Amino acid sequence: MRLPAAAAAAAGALPSFAVDDMSAVPEPEPYKFPTDWGITSDYYTDAQKVVAHMRLATSLDKGAPDMEKIALNTKKEMIDFVAFYRRFTNVSGKQSFSTLYTAINVLAGHYTSYGPKFPVPEKRRKRLYQEYAEIEKNIKKRR
Repeated sequence: MRLPAAAAAAAGALPSFAVDDMSAVPEPEPYKFPTDWGITSDYYTDAQKVVAHMRLATSLDKGAPDMEKIALNTKKEMIDFVAFYRRFTNVSGKQSFSTLYTAINVLAGHYTSYGPKFPVPEKRRKRLYQEYAEIEKNIKKRR
């Protein structure tokens, strides 16, 4: 079946949807693999470090280099942090600790359910970023 001349001309005039310009695709933000894992027994230092590592682990997309190692180290650090600090009533009553404890449960639950190779979904990521901001604000105020 032949197309009428007008239809053939219109079909040839359709725009191409191939992406020729790869500069429009944003590059992932570079990061260095953290070397400061573990807790030091100073609550505010440890809380800041745990939040920084959690923020990095939350930000990683599928296929990011060292994603699995970062996720596993972050999960271990989160568990160590909670296991150590929840015993102290002067720490476990702080606003920063309770919010951090909630965020740790969310991220650790994600890794338990989906594994360390699966990135945090956008909806959960957004919620965690809000909690990280609140935790950091409370840490600065020493709460």
